[in-house]
Amino acid sequence: MKRKPINFALFQAGWFACVLLGTTGYHWVGPVVVLVIVTSHLATVTARGAETGLILAALGIGAVWENLLTVGHLVSYAEGQILGVLAPVWIVAMWGLLATTLNVSLRWLQGRVVLSALFGAIGGPMAFLAGERLGAVGFPNRSTAILALALGWAFLFPLLMQLARRLEQASRAGAGAQAQGSTG
Repeated sequence: MKRKPINFALFQAGWFACVLLGTTGYHWVGPVVVLVIVTSHLATVTARGAETGLILAALGIGAVWENLLTVGHLVSYAEGQILGVLAPVWIVAMWGLLATTLNVSLRWLQGRVVLSALFGAIGGPMAFLAGERLGAVGFPNRSTAILALALGWAFLFPLLMQLARRLEQASRAGAGAQAQGSTG
């Protein structure tokens, strides 16, 4: 199916836009790119309400998590922190971007809690380490930060996968009930 590789490629494009531009005075462009990707994603899905809810929930979870990391001095950013120690908008925007993959290219992880926890525990810190290599993020205490990221992502990623699954199931059930009601 062509939708999965396109979804993955758009995620990567948005990630690079946020991280690479997050190191410059153009840190605001990454969230604009993410907005375009999220909007195009929502235009192509059938369960638009469920996907919108998932994206908004991911943004909320991401805002809390990323701000805990910055306020706790576990991570620091080169650019884009509008309000002092709070996380930059571009890092929070990537949570909405991630949400676009949960029912598409990462769907295979739904219902696999241990595997999705492992995926999060490895993938979350690796993404931050890549961001560090690109100059977008720093770690005042690297080992503590990596441990916190691994533990946090091991919890948050399965949570997001479960939320994606439940919202989509609720959307299907609602659509089925609505279709049944219109035929009865």
